[in-house]
Amino acid sequence: MAALNYREIRKDFPILQTTMNGKPLVFLDSAASSQKPQRVIDVFSDYYRCRNANIHRGAYRLSYEATDLFEHTRNRMARFINAEAPECCIFTRNATESINLVAYSWGNANLEAGDEILVSEMEHHSNLVPWMMLAERKGAKLRHIPLTDDARFDYNRLDEVINAKTRIIAVAHMSNVTGTIHNLKLLAARARSVGALFLVDGAQGASHLRVDVRDIDCDFYAISAHKMLGPTGVGVLYGKKQLLEEMPPFMGGGDMILSVQKDSFKPAPLPNKFEAGTPNIAGVVAYTIALDYLEKVGLDNIHAHEMELLRYALEELERIPGIILYGTRELSERGAVISFNVDGVHPHDVGTILDEEGIAIRAGHHCCEPFMRKCDISGTARASFYLYNGPEDVDALVRGLRKVRDIFGSAVVG
Repeated sequence: MAALNYREIRKDFPILQTTMNGKPLVFLDSAASSQKPQRVIDVFSDYYRCRNANIHRGAYRLSYEATDLFEHTRNRMARFINAEAPECCIFTRNATESINLVAYSWGNANLEAGDEILVSEMEHHSNLVPWMMLAERKGAKLRHIPLTDDARFDYNRLDEVINAKTRIIAVAHMSNVTGTIHNLKLLAARARSVGALFLVDGAQGASHLRVDVRDIDCDFYAISAHKMLGPTGVGVLYGKKQLLEEMPPFMGGGDMILSVQKDSFKPAPLPNKFEAGTPNIAGVVAYTIALDYLEKVGLDNIHAHEMELLRYALEELERIPGIILYGTRELSERGAVISFNVDGVHPHDVGTILDEEGIAIRAGHHCCEPFMRKCDISGTARASFYLYNGPEDVDALVRGLRKVRDIFGSAVVG
């Protein structure tokens, strides 16, 4: 495995050459949204300068070119995740919309009163609220995978929550709070054992890990481009072809129809059936460049680099008195996300002081309130690493947290 040269990679990201509050920017919030390499920015703007046209039906060269570029990204994504066919990759606005699409289209058509939906208390609200809304509409029941004390799924207790009433299991590939990476193949097999479907929220996973949807054997996989070097406003829903063909349209309008009569319509075949209206064409076109960039660096190389940073960061943070860490210490079961608190200090105060030092982190409940309640806390500070971070970013975080201790003094234990 080739070593990742993060210093050279940083040069490709113009924002990382800037300052924040007069200090060199230390960006540790990629779990919320990653930065973009110059090439992605260039292709995005180039589309509007030189190629702007609506796709699919224009009878002129610009429209043909825009359509080809748009569909090239779909083909590229299918290869990136090893989808069975390009039409199994549906473009959405983000992973949130992808999950909502399944909850409304598949859920409304297939769930009945008394059916069960299995999630966990570690899920992002985007993979909780749509299922809560579906359960309310259909009279279904939401159940939760038991957790261990170190924020892992308790696989030994799955029999308590999976049964003949389970219709779909929906979990994150990787937790956006603790970085826990779940055993997807085991969960897929358990879903199959009771005839349930399996959906993966891949908003964090696809950014950092090699994804093979056929090897996982998931029925659906949801992705957000903006967390993996791509533009905002672009998402992907992968679904198994037969399931997508059986599901009714999610929204009505242009491009999703085959024909329209006075009082009826026929939906278009995949993927158009689920892509009503004009999409974020420029974003989709630029997304190809982000996928190319990630594959050139190598997802395995990125993950190995992040694990080195994670190991170093955990060791350094544990040396600071009053730091409370959340999540498993088993590095083989987590990604490069660290949630922590400084005893006696509100996470927003931690974030504010780090901001003054040019360090960008997240602070709050991270759209994961049930997990925060389970931990009996209001929120955490969160630092997340990506391919452009290095050990010096960890060192800056540690210095910043020591400043937090100095400022709050006796409020901090130790």
